[in-house]
Amino acid sequence: MLNPSKLSTNIMVTIMMILMVIVFPAVDAWICKRLGVSLSDRLSSNPSADRLLHLRKYLLIFIFILYLLGVGYVTFFSRNASQDYLLHTTFMEGFISSFDIDLGILGFFRMIFKNGLPEAVSHVRITGFENIYQVYLNICMFIPLGFLLPYVFDWYRKNSRRKVVLTSFLASLAIENIQLVSKMGYYDVDDLFTNTLGGWIGVLLFRAFAYMVTNPNWRQDLKEFNRWQSHYKDRALVPFFRKIHVSRTTLFASDSETVRNFFGDRLGFYLRKTVEGEKEIGYLYEFGKTQLEIRCSRNYKKLPQQNLTIACNNSEYLKQRLEKHQIPVSVYQEDPYTGLRTFCFEGPDQIKVTIIEE
Repeated sequence: MLNPSKLSTNIMVTIMMILMVIVFPAVDAWICKRLGVSLSDRLSSNPSADRLLHLRKYLLIFIFILYLLGVGYVTFFSRNASQDYLLHTTFMEGFISSFDIDLGILGFFRMIFKNGLPEAVSHVRITGFENIYQVYLNICMFIPLGFLLPYVFDWYRKNSRRKVVLTSFLASLAIENIQLVSKMGYYDVDDLFTNTLGGWIGVLLFRAFAYMVTNPNWRQDLKEFNRWQSHYKDRALVPFFRKIHVSRTTLFASDSETVRNFFGDRLGFYLRKTVEGEKEIGYLYEFGKTQLEIRCSRNYKKLPQQNLTIACNNSEYLKQRLEKHQIPVSVYQEDPYTGLRTFCFEGPDQIKVTIIEE
């Protein structure tokens, strides 16, 4: 039976983590590149890319199930049942007791500031490797979970850190309760923290990997972003870089009935408010956090080409929905600025709606 406090068990879990987080994604990216299948939201060169991506999805789910079986074996089936219900509720007691600091905690930090970290570490002695192995095991065991959840399932990719951390905590909570009820191990509050920490590390690794895969020129992009950040850090809007977005855009049209039919009845925008003026009627449509203002007037006879760009994280499904509602759409094209795949469809009064993969 596996002992979580033994080095051999930790080596096994470390190998599992490396396979799931490093080797498997690298092989996956290499195979898809050779087959001409894009893992990002860009166009694929292989005409059978959609079929291959569906096959890849099933393989990813199979790999994820294998990982879950591995976790189940380590946490349940590799252990003998105990006679009593066991609980450990003192936070990180075993881990802290594994270190003997002859200076004390305060003396240790004083030594860091006075003589440096190497000198302070020389006063630390490890007295129990078992507890350190246990903490390391619990972190490593959930790193693949944090990585695979957004890697395999689309739902986890938006707000990935929040969703993955919450899922990791709930999964750890379920494991601890099952261990307590089945007496296969014991309920340990330390495991809740270390497992959740592992899931958080895993999702950070996924975000780094996904950024590099979806941005072939990521080194140059990162270099240019850092240069922009250093040169423009004192400009007015820079502190709000991640806090503002475009909330409303304005379009012009000539026929109110056509506008209501297209944006309301066919696309499903919610008509929030109508404002009638002397020469025009204004419609405020809303969809989620996006507002669309459309000004209608019979005086608008020859309107220029107008463009509305909407970001979507599942363009294929949206394309199918539009075609189902008899709205003709174009074939996929490549956005010249980002390289992401896009398609478009025509609205009334020279309005061209472009859907770009988010």
